[in-house]
Amino acid sequence: MEQTLYFEDYQIGSSRMTSGRTITETDFVVHAGHTGDFFPHHMDAEFMKTTPFGQRIAHGTLVFSVGVGLTASVINPVAFSYGYDRLRFIKPVFIGDTIKTRTTISAREDDPKRPDCGRVIERCEVINQHGDVVLAADHIYIVERRDKPKRG
Repeated sequence: MEQTLYFEDYQIGSSRMTSGRTITETDFVVHAGHTGDFFPHHMDAEFMKTTPFGQRIAHGTLVFSVGVGLTASVINPVAFSYGYDRLRFIKPVFIGDTIKTRTTISAREDDPKRPDCGRVIERCEVINQHGDVVLAADHIYIVERRDKPKRG
């Protein structure tokens, strides 16, 4: 879905929840192949039985990728991603867990490099089927202003 929101339209505290997606063993294997991360915590079931987790845990970057991907159901043509800050892997995700992402607008600020735009900070929280936040990050957007500053 496309939704045009200018910098001035974003309201602090507004939020939305995505649909869910179940993490599979195929996700683990494909992600390991894409990234080269075959660390035993993700790939070795027998080794992981000897750890406090008791089973393989998802790559943090897999959870991040899927969690962010879930938010892409709404596309804003006047905004683009500037990056992410404060990324944290809070709790493990296991094969069979279902995750969804809650986004909340947490800040709006001027963009010192682009006077015709502002920065919007969106807090992303990936949540498992138990309601636990498993990953959190701040997504920074550069968003066009509807009301452009007058040039001198």
